[in-house]
Amino acid sequence: MTAHAHAAHLETSTGLDNRKVAIWTFIGSECMFFATLISNYLVNKGKSLVGPFPHEPWTSPAGQHFEPIFEIPLVTLGTALLLFSSLFVVLALSGAQRGSRKALIGWLGATIACGVFFAGMQVYEFTHFVHRGLGFTTNLFGSSFYTLTGFHGTHVAIGVLWLATLWVDALRGKLPPAKSLNLEMAALYWHFVDVVWIIIFPVVYLIQ
Repeated sequence: MTAHAHAAHLETSTGLDNRKVAIWTFIGSECMFFATLISNYLVNKGKSLVGPFPHEPWTSPAGQHFEPIFEIPLVTLGTALLLFSSLFVVLALSGAQRGSRKALIGWLGATIACGVFFAGMQVYEFTHFVHRGLGFTTNLFGSSFYTLTGFHGTHVAIGVLWLATLWVDALRGKLPPAKSLNLEMAALYWHFVDVVWIIIFPVVYLIQ
């Protein structure tokens, strides 16, 4: 089969590669999934009867007084790095399409590093919250918070692993311009993860 015939075989009636149509369809379904989780968080917001609370000081049954549980500066830093990673993956894709192996490896590595930091931040945050007395079943806030941010963190981890496999391929010289679509699909997924966090961050951490 010639390269031209192979390309024509991959195209759909939309004029797009069937793999790109598949990733857009998947992202559409994920939008509905996260819309449900965000709606659930908003419905339960402010309805917890016991602490810890996200924005207000609280007192434990033992009489201990605690400050609000969120650490906004740390999460803001993680958010900034996650947003910058969207720029980095675009630069990596540009490098892949131009055949610039140095740009591809460098910018893709920067994207992965930002994703690893964000995932690590969430692991620290969850561990810190548990030590402060906020478990999954502690109150409505805990259940909604861990469900929403936990699923997003899982998506970030999946994205990091996906990008890491492509980074290894790039190191081995197995990601030439002809295969840049592999990175483009991963980049679309990564942009989706970033956009979802742009909604989650103010809804959960900033709006009281």
